[in-house]
Amino acid sequence: MSAPSPLPLIAYVITNSEVGGAQAHVADLLKGLRGRVDAVVLAGGDGPLFANAHACGAKTVRLGLLDNALSPWRALAAFKQLVRALRAVRPDLIHAHSAKAGALGRLAGWLLGIPVVYTVHGFAFKEAAPARQRIIARTMEWLLAPLTARMICVAEAEREIAETLPIPRPRIRVIHNGIADSSNLATPRAPVRRIVMVARLAAPKRADTLIRAFARAALPDCELILAGDGPQSTALRTLADTLAPGRIRFYGVVTHIPALLASAQIFALVSDHEGFPLSVLEAMRAGMPIVASDLPGIREQLADGDCGVLIPGNDEQLWVSILTELAANQEQRENLGNKARARWKQHFGVAPMADATLLVYRQVLAARPQTHRREHSAKQATDE
Repeated sequence: MSAPSPLPLIAYVITNSEVGGAQAHVADLLKGLRGRVDAVVLAGGDGPLFANAHACGAKTVRLGLLDNALSPWRALAAFKQLVRALRAVRPDLIHAHSAKAGALGRLAGWLLGIPVVYTVHGFAFKEAAPARQRIIARTMEWLLAPLTARMICVAEAEREIAETLPIPRPRIRVIHNGIADSSNLATPRAPVRRIVMVARLAAPKRADTLIRAFARAALPDCELILAGDGPQSTALRTLADTLAPGRIRFYGVVTHIPALLASAQIFALVSDHEGFPLSVLEAMRAGMPIVASDLPGIREQLADGDCGVLIPGNDEQLWVSILTELAANQEQRENLGNKARARWKQHFGVAPMADATLLVYRQVLAARPQTHRREHSAKQATDE
């Protein structure tokens, strides 16, 4: 009787294990693929992604030199560390996430002969990004695109950008982010006492615009909650204390987002550019009325504004008007919240995301020779 085929070993490479959208995506993917792949997470930092990975039965490797620093020497050292780790792990396939890990992971895969799937959580060379960042990011993506076995885009708008790169169109797939359900649901008909934004306090997010708009809006007995941390935290706290003392609270890293969202009546996200933000999906799942920047990925999530309010150009005065009007209209809040939840339920669960990703893995692995791991397993079976 022949031995059963081993599960494919997937190495998930991400720049940092901190709290963030890409990290939450990897954690949800591990949950959805548990029992269907063997997984190992390779990441920098000491964030909660490692604990989440262990809870899903995945192994972890901490890469102490991998971080978001722009130093080429630091990147070279991190690359060497990554290559050593991958040689020890011997995965069948690498699934890279985030820009720096996406670059180093594809180079390492090319060097070691391991196919790389790269999930783009938002290209860094969009028009809203600083010029220097756009030039560097586009050059890197252009050079690395041919080394990508499959490029997964989280939104149709990202796919359109990917198609400008030198990668064959059949290698590009759109797989929407998905999140699990929760019993924590918002009550948008309730009087508006709390508005929440969940985001890293760093570019491209624009918490400063939301702070200014909230301070000017007619929102009596209402507080603004900013959940997240980042390099702009100190400056934003100073701005909040100046414009709306005592009315804006900074929660830092929140471990249970569903409970926080259930306590609020409006969700807001202001950003210069986005891919397909998980925070918006979380708010949709919670049945919240959503006010967000009119960006392609968010537009796709909210069905062109059918189940949320989209604000073009991060217009501060428009933010003031919309927040004031929405706070005064409980029927509109409830209608938007119900529509958002229904759209999440139909399109953005974990199972469809995991199934589509597994299909990509199988297609990539089927197109290459037997891997070292499979050969090793076959040899063991023969010896036995």
